[in-house]
Amino acid sequence: MSNLQTPFRYDFVGSFLRPEKLKKARRQFNEGKIDAAALKKVEDEAITELVSKIKELGYHVITDGEFRRATWHLDFMWGFDGIGHTPTKTGLPFHGEAAMVDDTYIVGKIGLAGEHPFVDHFRFVKALEDENTVAKQTIPSPAQFLAQFTMPFNRGCTEKHYPNEQELVNDIVAVYGKVIDDLYAAGCRNLQLDDCTWGMFADKIGHTLYGTTREGIVEFQKAHKDINNKVIANAPKDMIINTHVCRGNFHSTYASEGAYDSVADIGEENVNAYFLEFDDERSGGFAPLAKVSGEKKVVLGLITTKSPVLEDKQLVIDRIHDAAKYIPLERLYLSPQCGFASCEIGNKLTEEEQWAKLRLVKEVAEEVWGK
Repeated sequence: MSNLQTPFRYDFVGSFLRPEKLKKARRQFNEGKIDAAALKKVEDEAITELVSKIKELGYHVITDGEFRRATWHLDFMWGFDGIGHTPTKTGLPFHGEAAMVDDTYIVGKIGLAGEHPFVDHFRFVKALEDENTVAKQTIPSPAQFLAQFTMPFNRGCTEKHYPNEQELVNDIVAVYGKVIDDLYAAGCRNLQLDDCTWGMFADKIGHTLYGTTREGIVEFQKAHKDINNKVIANAPKDMIINTHVCRGNFHSTYASEGAYDSVADIGEENVNAYFLEFDDERSGGFAPLAKVSGEKKVVLGLITTKSPVLEDKQLVIDRIHDAAKYIPLERLYLSPQCGFASCEIGNKLTEEEQWAKLRLVKEVAEEVWGK
């Protein structure tokens, strides 16, 4: 088993553009032209090729690119008892485009009778580790799970099964505990909790998304922080748990905007590292990094996955040193700001442009921190 620990000086969030052969197989499966075994065969091949490419670039972390998922978060939720989903008619509001992902809602008490499908997905990637690489598993954060079912668009449906929100929180914590324990038994020692809730909270209209006031949103923020920390507290002590804070990522569009300042005083999550987006003006400045306490690490998402345009190397280096005015350079790391394909549709760039972004991340990191 690899003992390497995330994050690395040059790192990435997790998802990658789906190759055309995988998209074709998924379409054929959805049309009933191939069975699940045939789809899995193509997924296995695509993931193996992806991992080989990641290793070729010299990265030390590997994932399955989220190639077995439709979206970064909903497939995880569908793996539990008590969750239903149907094709959406309206989608979710992103800037310039609706994210057409399945409507997902509670149909009964949340539970997990057997093993979550993601555990076996992890085993496949784990088997591809070598002495220079370690597999990490990405899942939506408990806060993201809670938000999915307590925001106004879903609250009425949820209250039919959970009139008491604390009971819902308890069940979410319990099923996360089961999945994390099973991942640990499968050899997972690096887990990433992906989380769009803080991006919503930081947005100037975030309170309206939760159906509350600017003052009332603080209690929602505390509840989301607390559920994440409860799950982290129950996890095996030698499991590295990081979080990625996102502002939405669908077909190169975004859902939220706003600096981290407004959420920096809520208190911290008990994670090892924060992957934070700082790729454009929507992200604000680096000053909130001064509030990241102790030895916690920050992975600066300075390279955008939303555009094919390659960033200027020197400007990225300068921004790292700007961030180091607020947090020591030795606690900083570098990655793209988000995944390249948080949903199957992917962002608007080519696979070669994707790899060019990762090559730049590595070049910059080696120049700043050394090889």
